[in-house]
Amino acid sequence: MNNEIVSVDLGSNSFRVLKYDCKNHEIISEYNEVVGMADGLVDTGIISKEAMLRVISAINHSCEVLKYEAKDAVCVTTAAMRKAKNNQEVLEFFKNETGINFEIIDGDEEARLTLLAVKYALKREKINSDNFILLDIGGGSTEIIVNTKDNYKAKSFDFGIVTMTQKFLKTHDLHNDLENKKIEIKKFLDSLNLDLTNYSFVATAGTPTTIAAIKLGQDFFSYDRNIVNGATVNLEDLTFCLNIFKDSSQEEITRLVGRGRVEFIEVGIFIYKTIFEVLNKKESIVLDDGLREGVAINYCLTKCRN
Repeated sequence: MNNEIVSVDLGSNSFRVLKYDCKNHEIISEYNEVVGMADGLVDTGIISKEAMLRVISAINHSCEVLKYEAKDAVCVTTAAMRKAKNNQEVLEFFKNETGINFEIIDGDEEARLTLLAVKYALKREKINSDNFILLDIGGGSTEIIVNTKDNYKAKSFDFGIVTMTQKFLKTHDLHNDLENKKIEIKKFLDSLNLDLTNYSFVATAGTPTTIAAIKLGQDFFSYDRNIVNGATVNLEDLTFCLNIFKDSSQEEITRLVGRGRVEFIEVGIFIYKTIFEVLNKKESIVLDDGLREGVAINYCLTKCRN
């Protein structure tokens, strides 16, 4: 049996592909592109034709770069597709045009797969993986997972950097909104009846990795996941990044965070800061591994046993 698997994660803003070695549990190659799938979703409730065409273009380009067949990849899509009224029509269009077959997964499955990837990553980085709180800030949803040894409790919250930015541009009420989210998150954490003092705080996805990269002197073009993995970020680093963005031109910010992310990064940092405050944590461990890695590992564990 072929030990290579290609996994695809189509999020609200990003399209991420991974070629993975099941035998050695190693990343062979990867592809990332901003596709802005949730553009206008808050207002219209649908995935636009323009966004659909951007995704098609990204699928075709990734197939050329990573040399894989779209029909053979294991593909998932998340919050934006869960919310879109035209999701079935969109998925059918993708399949007809490229052969790719996406499964819409719910927040619970998204959390389970992301956690699987993070546990492997913590072991790889030789970081204790018994008790930790995992934050995954997505474009359309935010997952918080509390892992206690072999058990975990997860909750998917209905806000992310893309949807919150779109809402914020209309209502200008971001900080009020985040205060309400704090109450919601605290309610979930309190319901677990756990003393979270000795739980480490781990964060994955674009916002935490971008902040860690800037702290380490990288920009979007010199980004190195191997250096970012296992780095720590604190509240001062968040403030530092916000100040950099405040004093930088659009061009400079694009160089730091990448095209298609500029308008969302500030809201992402405020969401990250909110979670720091709710958890009362001083620092967080940052990992690049997330859903697409979890999809690949899950496939390897269930389908490649023989």
